[in-house]
Amino acid sequence: MMKKKATVFLTLALAASLALTGCGSKDNETKTEGGKNKVTLTLWHNYSGDDQRAKTMRSIIEQFQSSHPDIKLDVQAIPPDGYRTRLKTVAAANEMPDLFVMWPGVMTKEFQAGNLIQPINELLDSKKEWKDGFLPGSFDGFTVGSDIYSAPIALSPTSILFYNQSILEQNGLQVPKTWDELLHAVDVLKGNKMTPIALGNKAAWLAQSSIFSSLADRVTGTEWFLKAAAQDGAKFTDPEFVKALGYMKQLGDAGAFPAGFNAMDNTQMEQYFAQGKAAMMIDGGWALTNLATSASAEAMAQMGASVLPSMPDGKGDPNTISGVVGTGIAMSNKVTAEEKDAAYELMYAMAGPDAQKRVLESNQLVSYKVDLDTSKVTPIFAKVYELVNTVNRTPVYDGVLGSAAADEVNNGLQELLMGGKPESIAKKIQEAQARAVQTDSK
Repeated sequence: MMKKKATVFLTLALAASLALTGCGSKDNETKTEGGKNKVTLTLWHNYSGDDQRAKTMRSIIEQFQSSHPDIKLDVQAIPPDGYRTRLKTVAAANEMPDLFVMWPGVMTKEFQAGNLIQPINELLDSKKEWKDGFLPGSFDGFTVGSDIYSAPIALSPTSILFYNQSILEQNGLQVPKTWDELLHAVDVLKGNKMTPIALGNKAAWLAQSSIFSSLADRVTGTEWFLKAAAQDGAKFTDPEFVKALGYMKQLGDAGAFPAGFNAMDNTQMEQYFAQGKAAMMIDGGWALTNLATSASAEAMAQMGASVLPSMPDGKGDPNTISGVVGTGIAMSNKVTAEEKDAAYELMYAMAGPDAQKRVLESNQLVSYKVDLDTSKVTPIFAKVYELVNTVNRTPVYDGVLGSAAADEVNNGLQELLMGGKPESIAKKIQEAQARAVQTDSK
């Protein structure tokens, strides 16, 4: 049987008309300016915030527009929390923008299976020095078969334990290294009227990406997770996974997170920690650029970074951080041969060596060989940069699972932290991933 178009998108088809209103139609008529054809490209990105990385990327796009009068860009900046949903919705209607920010892993595979994107091997091969400058494994999540569909603009460790050293010391605590030490810290901090761990899980992915992916790996081990994802000798109803969900529930039951955490977004969470309202925060490398913008010099001086605590009788390596290479720019299958050169120029401007250096200096980790000038970044960025280069990386759940199963994890964790039952949530995740694997095998 022919592979069906990325079936996950069909579940969003009813919502497609809402997003198409903002998609914008491209002017396909070429205009001449000085005798040269003018190309119009649509570009979607999620660099809409006030953090340094977002400002840097917008600046790169604006500079490109100024220096390329023969290329007209129709740009949409979409807030990060709503970006994935908008993108999946237009994918369901096959109305993709020409160029857009795309995640590695499942999203890349699903868009490729749906014939929605086209490879960029030609661009990479034409600039060998640039291609060779990426760190090992940088293209893995963007590769299907022998084709590469994007180049990463960032490196995204997702489970960094940020902490405020002065708050811990004031409460007689040290950075927790074990699960029992973490629960003890939560108990002490709660007793002293301090929020133990900042969390903003409004968009539902944060608890999964930044806490549970790493916590669960420590309990089950990476091999078990990959087998369960492939439905090959392991299931999400297995006792070790239910146990991992139980540990996550312990944090919720212990009151580790601020009131209303499911109504707080990622940026609000980071500001909450930066303002000294929480002793700790479990977040990704993307927090660094926001902290550089929102935290005072005094608060920054108190910040440290570590890995999550080890788990009792865990099968996974505790000296790890979950993570993936960051997002990259993808090219829609609708970009024509006449438009491709212009598209390649923009992609290179946004992910080339100069852009990688500028992104690194905006306090955002990159998957590219760039020497770090510590005078250009914040103290906490330098600490995280050192940390991520001394630990191993484990998978992020939504980078491996099918979209439906990832959604079940995200929504299930929201439910779990509000008192839901681990066994019930595990069953829903297992059913969703089993369907995804069965569909892919047809």
